[in-house]
Amino acid sequence: MTISRMLVHTCFDLLAWISAALMGWFVARRRWLGVAVRTPRSDPFYFIVLALGAIAGAILFGSANMGLAGRWTLGHSIAGAIVGGVVAVEIYKPFAGIKGSTGAQFVAPLAIGIAVGRLGCFFAGLPDYTYGTPTALPWGVDFGDGVPRHPVQIYESAAMLLFLGVYLTRIARGSEFVRANGFYLFVGWYALQRFAWEFVKPYPAVVGPLNLFHFVCIVLVAYSLFMLGRNNDLRQAV
Repeated sequence: MTISRMLVHTCFDLLAWISAALMGWFVARRRWLGVAVRTPRSDPFYFIVLALGAIAGAILFGSANMGLAGRWTLGHSIAGAIVGGVVAVEIYKPFAGIKGSTGAQFVAPLAIGIAVGRLGCFFAGLPDYTYGTPTALPWGVDFGDGVPRHPVQIYESAAMLLFLGVYLTRIARGSEFVRANGFYLFVGWYALQRFAWEFVKPYPAVVGPLNLFHFVCIVLVAYSLFMLGRNNDLRQAV
C-alpha cells in the first residue's frame, strides 16, 4: 500500500472513531435509550474484557482469512472484532453478576464507525484486500488494475447507514423493542448484509461457495436470533 493510500486510510480510521464518539454523545444527550443502557460504567473490567476480546477476534479472524488467501501477514476484521467482543462480554457477565443487554449504547457509534471506516477501505484500493470481484455492472470501480469491481466497501457503508437511519428513527420515537434489543438487531443486520457481500469478494472458499466470513456471519445471526428470542421470552414472563 502506497504512503498516500495509507494516509487516506488512516484519516478515515480516525474519522470513524471521531464519528462514533460524536454519535454516542448525541444519542446520550437526547436520552433516546432511556433505561436500555445497562453498561456498568463503574466496572472498568467490563471495558477491558470487551476491548481485549474485540482486538483478539479482529486479529484472529482477519489473519486467518489472509492466511487462507496465501497472504501470510497480520490482518484485522470488523466481523472478527464483533465476535470477539461478544464472546468476551457474554463470558464475563455471569461472573460480574450483570444481567440483560449491555450493548445498547454501542449500537449507533458502531454503525456510523463502520460506515465511515469502510470508506477508508474503499479509497485504500487493492492493497487493502477489501475490494470486490470483477463486474460488468455500470457502477463497477477500477481500483488500479484495469478491472471494474464491485465496490463492496460502499455497499457495506450504505447498508450500515440505512440501519443507522432506521435505528435512530425508532429509538427517537420511543420504540421499547428497539431500545431493549438494539444491539442484537445491529449484530443481526451487520451479519446479514456482510453475508451477502461476501459472495462478491475474492476471499478463498472454505466449504462450497462459502468463505470464512460467511461462517462468522452465520454464527452472529444465530447469536442475534437466540438473544432476541430470549429477551422476548423474559419480557413475556415479566
